[in-house]
Amino acid sequence: MDTGVPDPIDPRARSVVDDLGVSGNVRLAEQLVSEAIGLIIDQPDTLDLKIATAALTEMREAYRVFAPYRDEQKVSIFGSARTQPEDPLYAQARDLAATLAERGWMTVTGAGPGIMLAGMEGAGRERSIGVSIRLPFESGANSIIAGDDKHVSMKYFFTRKLMLIKESQAFVCLPGGFGTLDETFELLTLIQTGKSLPVPVVLLDAPGDPFWERVDELVREQLIRRGLVSPGDTGLYRITDSCDEACAIIEGFYANYDSLRFVGDRMVLRVRHGPNDEQLAGLNERFGHLCATGVIERTDASRVERRDDDRVGLDRVALDFTKHGYGDVIAMIAEINSWV
Repeated sequence: MDTGVPDPIDPRARSVVDDLGVSGNVRLAEQLVSEAIGLIIDQPDTLDLKIATAALTEMREAYRVFAPYRDEQKVSIFGSARTQPEDPLYAQARDLAATLAERGWMTVTGAGPGIMLAGMEGAGRERSIGVSIRLPFESGANSIIAGDDKHVSMKYFFTRKLMLIKESQAFVCLPGGFGTLDETFELLTLIQTGKSLPVPVVLLDAPGDPFWERVDELVREQLIRRGLVSPGDTGLYRITDSCDEACAIIEGFYANYDSLRFVGDRMVLRVRHGPNDEQLAGLNERFGHLCATGVIERTDASRVERRDDDRVGLDRVALDFTKHGYGDVIAMIAEINSWV
């Protein structure tokens, strides 16, 4: 039926996707090819075309590397490439990754030296995935992951950060320089703004070396005091100098809570054990302010979730979310985890 609205998909894209025999996500595939055709038609300058081509090439390769491990729990570890093996922070990263590997987690790092190497030493080659960046002053992937199928090398920081963040269910940030702070604050920004789902973020110090405590002071004394972030945003992260506590924070985040999905504006939290009446009332008493309308309530899997076969066997609570206050969402997840 002709609606009078121009079709945003280039008909040549439809032909390409049909010729390739694509059977899943057909509309998205058509849109991708259509945008590529449109970009070429726009005749961008050489640099713009190189950036777009290289970014797509890197993402395709990274998706291929991560695809076999999609169902594995993964933790990304951020930290300085300059940290030496005798530094207590090196042992923190190594011991943390080793403990998590024993508990079934894979470690994702930037594949370089320092904290990245320490994390991979702890996890071991089989439980490590590396996403390296090509820099003139670094020689490539570290000795643990070099030559492994679970390593991808990237030109651009933005595609690298996408893969370091996109695939993981937990994050541990150790002290580092501009790059580590950039990764840490981008991660917190993505969670704060709802561009990334709530996840445990642990800022891990060495005992007696309060690096992240000082960063937290900056957040509280400058950013919060000036009204630049909300007080609740400190709930986006946890600070500790204990590997055991860091592991407990990560695993505790998923003690009962399983996952979160938006169905329209409705936030649906999938849980292993749903609330009784008293627990549901407590959830509304503490977190009812997160509702744009109505209350937090039990719900069944939505039609969209059933269509996608998305965690349909789990219990659910849902709310019409106000679209801000993700620090409080993380606190709500903590209360959900207290039900078991």
